[in-house]
Amino acid sequence: MVIIEVSLLSGFIMTSRSRMLLENRTIVKKIEVKANVVYIYLEKLNDESQTFILLLEQVILVKNLKPASIKIYDYYQPGGLQISYYSGVRS
Repeated sequence: MVIIEVSLLSGFIMTSRSRMLLENRTIVKKIEVKANVVYIYLEKLNDESQTFILLLEQVILVKNLKPASIKIYDYYQPGGLQISYYSGVRS
């Protein structure tokens, strides 16, 4: 099982539409949202490219917004952790 762990930007939440779009993907097994982090559990990954889009809504205006992390790792072998960062949102 693969986990995509998305830390949300300060002042943002994931929309319910975003959750619905993710849940409709056959590769997505489960989604959890805990304390500004979205966990997307996947059955498995292969060499086929996958794109995941999270729709975020700004609920609090935050100045000097800092980048947030996206971590991808195998649930059973978290040592192969991959980390990326994102800092902006498109409207």
